[in-house]
Amino acid sequence: VQLQASGGGSVQPGGSLRLSCAVSGRKGTIDLLGWYRQIPGYERKLIAVVTSDGAANYADTVKGRFTVSRDNAKTTVRLQMNRLRPEDTAVYYCYAGGQAATGWMNYWGEGTQVTVSS
Repeated sequence: VQLQASGGGSVQPGGSLRLSCAVSGRKGTIDLLGWYRQIPGYERKLIAVVTSDGAANYADTVKGRFTVSRDNAKTTVRLQMNRLRPEDTAVYYCYAGGQAATGWMNYWGEGTQVTVSS
């Protein structure tokens, strides 16, 4: 499975950005699609994930401001980020997870930088 994220950039506090991620490869094994983020010096953290039946879960820090979505063909996952705050500044990573023959597999794409600053 390969993941390619796009859409990062710089925005002022209160603004919006939308991240997109193209998913390719053995998509049949994917159950979860979502996004992690990482601030320098800290662990990468899951912020939003959507299951194969469309159920979405969010970290408390982004709940009510971010929306994760996916298409049924599992080719794209998006993250709409509204009311951005300086503390949302991080590198954002697209994520896919699923059950393969060898066990549960996690995949991440290359990160995309999001900077929220006035």
